[in-house]
Formats: sequence, structure tokens, C-alpha cells
Amino acid sequence: MPLARVNGIQLSYERYGSGDPVVLVTGAGAKGRAWRPYQVPALTTAGFEAITVDNRGVPPTDSGPGPFGIDDMAADVAGLIRELGIEGCRVLGFSLGGMIVQEMLLACPDLVSQAVLMATCGRQDVLRLALTRAEWELLDSGVTVPPRYAAVVQAMQYLSPRTLNDDTQVQDWLEIFELSQDSSIGRAQRGVDLVGNRLEDYRKIGTRCLALGFRDDLMIAPHLCRELADFIPDCRYVEVADCGHFGFLERPDVVNQHIVDFFTAGR
Repeated sequence: MPLARVNGIQLSYERYGSGDPVVLVTGAGAKGRAWRPYQVPALTTAGFEAITVDNRGVPPTDSGPGPFGIDDMAADVAGLIRELGIEGCRVLGFSLGGMIVQEMLLACPDLVSQAVLMATCGRQDVLRLALTRAEWELLDSGVTVPPRYAAVVQAMQYLSPRTLNDDTQVQDWLEIFELSQDSSIGRAQRGVDLVGNRLEDYRKIGTRCLALGFRDDLMIAPHLCRELADFIPDCRYVEVADCGHFGFLERPDVVNQHIVDFFTAGR
């Protein structure tokens, strides 16, 4: 797996296919390989190069010296784009990855020609802020939650009722969630998504964007994603039914079609 020296850290990334490059920035605690099953094949089949990133705090990418914030993570992605010589590329950001992309669009507007912002927002509401603080307290308490219990909670938070009511599908998801528990990443990325209300700042974004909300999303409610789209001057909002926060994995065909159509229309 290649490493790029950018912004004072070693950043892990992978490249697939050839054509116009698309950089994919994933969410909190997730590895770049989350894009491999569905989004990478969809993009490469459509004639794009897919470049996945392991964000700061996700091994083998460094955390760097001391605490870091979303500005550092945005600078990491910007540094990778410059290092690879792909200025003017397209980017796709999911959840925390969407927030990273949003900050990069403000700081480095010339690096990106189009952006898809998926299951993201421009502010935290009371409920999601309370959840974040409760998770911090749990981490600080020293309590170790059994992986099987954590997997069940994660499934109920991240998946749609459509998936949860399908015994075969939900059993597969529970196994995936149980095997992927890693509290060290959560500790490393702690608090990076608490950026306050950035909506007014996002009025300055000049990049053409598509915001994708997921109708059954409990982690970032779709109205927050729609609200974000309303503040970005050149941003269209699309809401995908029958999927939760992991909608890009629950309904990949529908989500990928929106992504590919948007990027293809910008060629």
C-alpha cells in the first residue's frame, strides 16, 4: 500500500483503474477499503480512476504529533491531491469525510472540480451532539463493551429498517460489525467532527456539488444534509430511500448511479 508524505504525516492511499481521478474520503473510524466492494468498481467501470484514502488516525496513516482537527484532515487530502498531481479532480466524501471535503473546498477551491457530499452536514444538532459526548464518556470510563453488544448497537444506529428486518442481511452485517470493532481509531479521531455551525461559511463554496442524504439515517438525519445543500450555492440535493447511514453499502446500485451520473455530466 503506497504512502505519501503530506502535511507532516505519512498518508496511506490506493489507486484503482484509469481515467479522470476521483478521491474518496470515508467516515469516522473507517478504512479506505470500505469503498472497494461497490464504489471503486462503479467508478472504474464508468472510466474514472478511484483513489481511496485512510484518514489521519486510521493505520497505516499516521496520527501525527499531538491532537489534530478537521482542518488538518482537510489539509491531508489537499496535500495528497497536490502530491499526485491531480489538481482539478473530483472528490467524494462520506459522513466525517464529507465534512473534511467541505473544509477543503473552502481552503483550496482550485483543487476540486466537482464534489459529492454524502450523509454529511454543516452543523451538529442537539441529539447528535449528545450522542458524541456520551460516547466520549464511555471511552473515558475505561469500560470495555463486548464486541457482540457493540455490533448490535451499531447495526441499529447505522442501518435502515429495511435491512434490519431481513434476517439474512442483518446476520451478515452483525458479523462484519463485530469483527471491525477498533476503539483505538475512535480515540485518535475523537472530537474532529465537532466544528460548530459552519453553514454560513459554506455559502462561499464555489465548487459544483451533489449532496446525497439517506432517508433512514439516524446518525446524520437527512434534513441536515438537505440543509447543507441549501447553503452551498451550486449544490443539488438527492435523498435515497430505504437506507440508513451506511446507505452507500445498503443500496449501492442506486447511490452509485447518482454519483456516476453527476461526475459524468461534469466531464
